[in-house]
Amino acid sequence: MSTMKAAVQAGAQGLQIQSVDVPEPGPDEVLVKVRACGLNRADIGMAAGHAHGPQGGPGTRLGMEWAGEVVRCGANVREFKPGDRVMGSGRGAFAEYAVSDFGRVIPIPSATMSFEQAATLPVALQTMHDAVVTNGRLQKGEAVLIQGASSGVGLMGLQIAKLMGAGFVAGSSTTPARRERLKDFGAQLAIDTTQADWPKQVLDATDGQGVHLVVDQLSGAQANQNLKATRVLGRIVNVGRLAGTRAEFDFDLHALKRIHYIGVTFRTRSVEEVRELNRRMRADLGTALTAGQLALPIDTTFPFDDAAQALAHMARNAHFGKIVLTLG
Repeated sequence: MSTMKAAVQAGAQGLQIQSVDVPEPGPDEVLVKVRACGLNRADIGMAAGHAHGPQGGPGTRLGMEWAGEVVRCGANVREFKPGDRVMGSGRGAFAEYAVSDFGRVIPIPSATMSFEQAATLPVALQTMHDAVVTNGRLQKGEAVLIQGASSGVGLMGLQIAKLMGAGFVAGSSTTPARRERLKDFGAQLAIDTTQADWPKQVLDATDGQGVHLVVDQLSGAQANQNLKATRVLGRIVNVGRLAGTRAEFDFDLHALKRIHYIGVTFRTRSVEEVRELNRRMRADLGTALTAGQLALPIDTTFPFDDAAQALAHMARNAHFGKIVLTLG
């Protein structure tokens, strides 16, 4: 079997580029020649050796999203063929070749879209369509707050909320320069969650009612603040925990407002659930993708061999949009 370069968790040494076997696609899988990879927050923890669902620890092939060209398809795959330009999510994305279940693969929507641009999209599209539309149950005219809005996933959340008809969209970021840029992606209000009075800003902008939906990538100490900013019978979708996985929770305020608090993750979903998630996303957003209405800015690109430096750049939390690895 031929070998390839891949980013692997190497114990205390963290991420290392190693020579490993090229993966073989199973009956329901697609083998792709990777041209670019998108970085995600979970990659930092996995590179340090932490578990992410059933994955993690020494020997784990790192990376969650990629763009490239189909090399070979499993016997049950019907939609794709060798040579197709595709993007997708799955395990072991930081490599010269990657395999993924066909249900996580998406055609690159435009012949003019670069592999680098395409590699920014899959995780953000899948995560935020699921959070805003499927679990968030967004209805036209409703008010939405995206916490952690200057990340790639957050910026996509702003755009999806606007595209699906939200009447008011707010986003958060902790730096003035990034808050200023949120309006270019659909935010009508940009808040700073380091300021204790930020829920009042949200209430003032929504006639004292609060938002119908919070998509929360922060959690931690912001959990009770989110409750304050949400209206009666509103929804909070817990997507991420950048501000902490443990904190005090105001159960009385939660009950008083009758808020629906919903947790989401890919880590405990079955293959069939992820296929359905991707199908729904493509059905709702495919036309907008093809028209170029949904896009993410690339903060920085790194050569594949500099994957460790790319993760260090992400860990500094100074980026706006996506960080991308290129493989030529």
